[in-house]
Amino acid sequence: MNKVTTIQSRFVPVTMENIDTDQIIPARFLKATTRDGFGKNLFRDWRYANDDEQQPKADFILNKPEFSGEILVAGKNFGCGSSREHAAWAIKDYGFAAVVSSFFADIFKNNALNNGLLPVTVSESFLQQIFAQPNTTTITIDLAAQTITIDATGQQESFEINSYKKTCLLNGYDDIDYLISMKQEIEIFEKELA
Repeated sequence: MNKVTTIQSRFVPVTMENIDTDQIIPARFLKATTRDGFGKNLFRDWRYANDDEQQPKADFILNKPEFSGEILVAGKNFGCGSSREHAAWAIKDYGFAAVVSSFFADIFKNNALNNGLLPVTVSESFLQQIFAQPNTTTITIDLAAQTITIDATGQQESFEINSYKKTCLLNGYDDIDYLISMKQEIEIFEKELA
């Protein structure tokens, strides 16, 4: 996985609440066995008039060229529904490094963290402040400091993250990489037990 330290980017707002994993990546696109290629089907039913990619819906945010960035900002209760890990894969494969919301479904949040996608939980009032910004505004997420800042206004909020997952993201570790990084400590512990 890539290291996640500081993300500074414009953001893409999807203001809808209760976005479930089937809306993020419809079940009919879950046939692949690798994580690659899911981004093209992110929010598929909202992005296209039908399964023909030649008919994008002009009013959907991802189809508007003026909206771009590495940070997806979504309404509360993001990632509810089924436990499909593919939802995190699709968001990451599309090019997002972080998702900001006032509430995440627990399974989605864990899937995101396990796949190097940073879920940032903010207060509902801070979320609305982000939504009120123009599309040229950048946001800075500092994982080490656990802060998110609206760069244009300086408004900042702290966020919580599991300390183990924070360590993994900062170092680009998955669970196995983390264990390998502790090889020396494990060997010392084994010698002490012998």
